Amino acid sequence: MARSRIVITGLGGLCGLGTSAPAIWEAMRAGRSGIGEITTAPLYELKVRVGGEIKQLPEHGIEKKRLVTMDRYSLLAILAAGEAIAQAGVRVDEANAARIGAAIGTGIFGAETIEDNYRGLFLEGRSRANIFAVPRIMPSAPAGQVSMAHGLRGPVFGVTSACASSNHAIALAADQLRLGRADIMVAGGTDAPLAYGVLKGWEALRALARETCRPFSADRDGLVIGEGAGVAVLETYEHATARGATILAELAGSGMSADASDIVSPTIDGPAAAMQACLAEAGLRPEDVDYVNAHGTGTKANDEIETAAIRRVFGAHADRLSVSSTKSMHAHCMGASGGLEMIACVMAIREGLVPPTANFREKDAACDLDVTPNIARPREVRAAISNGFAFGGTNAVLAFRAA
Repeated sequence: MARSRIVITGLGGLCGLGTSAPAIWEAMRAGRSGIGEITTAPLYELKVRVGGEIKQLPEHGIEKKRLVTMDRYSLLAILAAGEAIAQAGVRVDEANAARIGAAIGTGIFGAETIEDNYRGLFLEGRSRANIFAVPRIMPSAPAGQVSMAHGLRGPVFGVTSACASSNHAIALAADQLRLGRADIMVAGGTDAPLAYGVLKGWEALRALARETCRPFSADRDGLVIGEGAGVAVLETYEHATARGATILAELAGSGMSADASDIVSPTIDGPAAAMQACLAEAGLRPEDVDYVNAHGTGTKANDEIETAAIRRVFGAHADRLSVSSTKSMHAHCMGASGGLEMIACVMAIREGLVPPTANFREKDAACDLDVTPNIARPREVRAAISNGFAFGGTNAVLAFRAA
C-alpha cells in the first residue's frame, strides 16, 4: 500500500519577531533579532532579564468569558491556528468538523497561571486558587482551546516532550492523516514561559545568555528564552488537491529517538539516530538536503554536539549544507520552537533563501559547519530538515521538501 503524502497548506505564528507568519519570515530574512529586555512581565530580582517577548498581541476579538479560561500559551496557539486555517482556506462546518483535528505541543505548562496562583496563595494571603487554574495549566489545554475556538471535532490532543514538542506534535498529526482518522490536522507548538518562576529555574541551571543568543559563535554563553506559537495545517496530498488548496511544501518525513543517557546533557548518538530515521522515512539521501535548521540553542555543549551529529549523518556532504539557528532571532521558545522553525524551513524552500544565524561574531573550530552567519543567503532549497532535541534526551526531526 502506497504511503500517503502529507502536505502543508497553511502556516500561522507569532513570537518576538512578529505576530504573523509573514512578519516572522520577513524578520528572519532580514536577520533581525527579536531578543531584548523583557518589559511586560514582572521579573523581580532576576539577574538575566532578556528574552524573546511578544510586546503586543494582535486584536483577536475573543470574548472575555473565554479568555478567563485560558493561559497565555493557549491564546497564542489559538491565534497561530486561526492564521494557518485562514491561509489554508479551510472552512469548518457541520459536514467536516469531525474530520479536522489538532495536535499542539508544549514544553512547559501554564506558567502565567501558576505564577499568579502561587503569589496569591503564598504571598498575598488568598484563600483559594483561580477557579480555572487546573484547566488553564494542563499541557493539553492549548489543543483543547484550539479545538473549541475553531470548532474542530476530530482527533485533538496535547504533546509534551520539552523542546521537541512541536516536532513530535507535527509528526503525530501526520500519523492521524495516514491512519485515516482525520482529513485535516492543525499541528504545531506553543509556549509562554517568560514568568519569574520559570526563568528563575533556568537561571539556576546557569544556561542563560547574559546579552543575546549567539549559536555556533565561539563567544556564545547560553540560550535565551522566548514565547510564541507556530502552527501548520496538514492534509494528505489527495485531499489538498481535491479541494484546490495551495500547497506550500511537503512534510516528507520524521524521525524520533531517545538518548537514554542523561536528563540534561545531550549525546551525539540520539540526535544522529533521529536525523537518520527522518531521512530514511522521507526517502532522502544526505546529498538531497540543502538546509538544516539546527536546534542551535547557543550553549557550548549543544552546538558542539549537534555539529558532530550532523557530520556523522551527512558525511562529506556536511560541508555543502547550509545550516542556521533561527533561535538567534526568535529565542528558544521551548515547545513552540519547532513550529516557528517549520515556518523557516517551508519559506526557505519556497523562496530559495536560507535565513541566517544572527548575532554571530567568532568562528569556533568545534562548530565548523557553514552556519550562514548574520546574512540570509540565496540558495535553491530542495529539501530541509528541522532538528528538535530536548531535555530528557528526546529527539524529533522533521523533513520538508518542495511539493
